[in-house]
Amino acid sequence: MAERPSSDEISQWQKRFAVACNNRAWELVERADRTPSEVHEMLHAAHASAWHWARVGTALNEARANMLLGLAHALVGEGALGLRYAMLAFNYFNEHEAPDWEQAFAHATLAAAGRSAGNSALHAEHWGEADRLGRAIADEQDRDIFMRSFAQIPKP
Repeated sequence: MAERPSSDEISQWQKRFAVACNNRAWELVERADRTPSEVHEMLHAAHASAWHWARVGTALNEARANMLLGLAHALVGEGALGLRYAMLAFNYFNEHEAPDWEQAFAHATLAAAGRSAGNSALHAEHWGEADRLGRAIADEQDRDIFMRSFAQIPKP
């Protein structure tokens, strides 16, 4: 009979799964031409990551998971869900000190969700702010990562 894993081992696996699912979902977010199967996988990976982070992560991990969920749902036209998750993330990053790239992503996510939900004013306001903040990201690698995802959000 197999020995049951310890709670530490379970936590380690939860974190590994959270990171792996998060990375896969972001990889798919950055693609301009996702297949229907990849759309399905992107949403599942984003939700799986959020579920695992809810078990082993911090409030920051949860906020980042909400940002990913908001963007993923917005990009596939699920405006109401995208807006729900985007607002949770945006509120967190507005109330906590965050690096420049997270502020830019919070606005980009809200812009995408606004567009998907049919709110052109929200889309325009947050797209402009995301563009401004994204161009000002100090670290070149962080800026490149942001710009790959931001490119998936149409300009108002």
